[in-house]
Amino acid sequence: MYDDRVLQRWLRLEAGRMNDGIAAERPTLAELLERPEPVSVTRGGDEYRYDPAVLRSIADGLPPGLWRRLRLPILFFASMEVADSCFLTDRQAFEALQALGEVSTLREFRDGRAWVGRAIAYGLMTRYPTAVQIAFA
Repeated sequence: MYDDRVLQRWLRLEAGRMNDGIAAERPTLAELLERPEPVSVTRGGDEYRYDPAVLRSIADGLPPGLWRRLRLPILFFASMEVADSCFLTDRQAFEALQALGEVSTLREFRDGRAWVGRAIAYGLMTRYPTAVQIAFA
């Protein structure tokens, strides 16, 4: 007999393992730019290194006021229930992506979330390595 609870428990454990590489400490862009070595810590306790060139690229496209509010990495969340989209829960990240021209200004941040296609989220991970991550919800 198939028990869905066992499968769900196993999937949660696997998602937790996959999320071990997600940055647990998310400093602001301004803080990272001030550090000689921009580093934070992952959920698994490992060191998470930011690419200084990527940080500078983001900073160059944003107003300095947003530097103090934007926490990095930007986290998108993927869910098994929605196969083709990811969501943001960080309004400053959403504003930053709009300011950078990466997310349309026609998109809205509603009910604490902004949805984007998974292809967009993966493209942002490629364009801004170390500054964008996808976590599994």
